[in-house]
Amino acid sequence: MPLSRVFPAVGLVLAVALAPLGAAPVRAEGVVTQIPSPVDAARISRLADTMLMNDIIAVMRDEGVDYGRTLATDMFAGKAGADWDATVALIYDPQTMRRRFDTGLAAALSGAGADLGAIEDFFGSERGQTILRLEIEARRALLDKDVEDAAKLAWEDLRSADDARAQRIFRFAEVNDLIESNVMGAMNANLAFYRGLSDSGAFPDGMTEDQMLADVWGQEPDLRAETEDWLFPFLSLAYQPLSDDDLDAYIAFSETAAGKQMNAALFAAFDTVFTRISNDLGRAAGKQMQGEDI
Repeated sequence: MPLSRVFPAVGLVLAVALAPLGAAPVRAEGVVTQIPSPVDAARISRLADTMLMNDIIAVMRDEGVDYGRTLATDMFAGKAGADWDATVALIYDPQTMRRRFDTGLAAALSGAGADLGAIEDFFGSERGQTILRLEIEARRALLDKDVEDAAKLAWEDLRSADDARAQRIFRFAEVNDLIESNVMGAMNANLAFYRGLSDSGAFPDGMTEDQMLADVWGQEPDLRAETEDWLFPFLSLAYQPLSDDDLDAYIAFSETAAGKQMNAALFAAFDTVFTRISNDLGRAAGKQMQGEDI
């Protein structure tokens, strides 16, 4: 379900992950607006537990805290101090992230019907749990720059050999629309960041919505390249222990109505989480730039 570093597909890989955040664009996924009943909400929470969401969010929090340090270096010459670190930690509060994720997932799956049972069955199975754990382990491993570099080299070797496994990885990414969905998610997050900066008064001369959108769309080629550069090594590393039969089964599930429903719901839920996080980061960064208390 790769999310992408900032987001996911059907399993987890939220490769969401791809780049933990930047600034953002503009495609609203077709999320059902029906409000789920309390029973449905409880079922969705159990599904999120099945998806090992607390473990995923823990990794994303580590990515976010690391990203906060990068922001401090790039925007404040590394002089943000303890207040900034505390603010970033609060913005990436795991309980808040989980609550927002569950709310977003419940809204996105409120019309899932019978597909919800198929989703629960697949990810609750021994095969599904193995896949989820491999995705989480790989994502955590890639926090280490040396591991990330090695994964990229291994992927290049696999792709250059036109290996059957490489073709499966490409197919998985295609079926789950991982490139486009992650690029859109990153752009939406970047736009939210700009809006947060603007709301904080960080642009003395002002910055219109059109200017923000133009700047974000100008980042699209770089975001796409970064997404591909991270995603395929991640998928290759995560699924290396899987047999071809297991990976084929995962691809087959992703092609079903239930798989597509879950994939779209995951991206929608994480978009909700990271758009809010990115906006909060933008506001905090704007205040920091102006020397205000954050």
